[in-house]
Amino acid sequence: MVIATNNKGKTEEIREFLKDFPVTLKNLDDFGPIPPVVEDGETFDDNAYKKSSHTARILGMPALADDSGLVVEALNGAPGVFSARYAGENAGDDELCNTLLNNMNGKSNRRAFFECVISIAVPAGPALTYEARCEGLITQQSVGDKGFGYDPVFYYPELKKTFGEMTLEEKGRVSHRGRALRELAGEFDKVLTWIRQHMPIPERFDCKE
Repeated sequence: MVIATNNKGKTEEIREFLKDFPVTLKNLDDFGPIPPVVEDGETFDDNAYKKSSHTARILGMPALADDSGLVVEALNGAPGVFSARYAGENAGDDELCNTLLNNMNGKSNRRAFFECVISIAVPAGPALTYEARCEGLITQQSVGDKGFGYDPVFYYPELKKTFGEMTLEEKGRVSHRGRALRELAGEFDKVLTWIRQHMPIPERFDCKE
């Protein structure tokens, strides 16, 4: 199965949850360049399916894609589906966090949530969907150097830590992606059966001179 991302942190999280199953997980770094998918969907669900379906059709393998983002109440839901591009197309994690913190200057309402939608598609088109969210608060400054993306500015009150301070195990227990992956892992045997049933059957051809 191909994880439709080049993000090493995201790949590591997904592999950790599915490590006990009889499946080999690759990501896009394991293949040559493929045509990029245009993530122009209006929802996380739209974009997750676009990525999984596109990758499955191009590579001819089942593909898993997640579309995740941060939804901030005081910013009317921004950055939302534009979370990865909030500070510009090729912005790094520090730029994303700094842009968000600058836009939150003077705002007393710090409530926010991370949302994750996971889509598993096969080349023929059908897909399965899993989704979850995690609620928290936006900090006044970045705290912690673990994780990726907005992790250092997302504070989870129950553990009194930002995602950027959590170990991979801690984050996996409470995060939006962790919750969606836990649900997926809980029925992954059924998912593998579904994949086998929906993967195209290879055609055999005689080799003629």
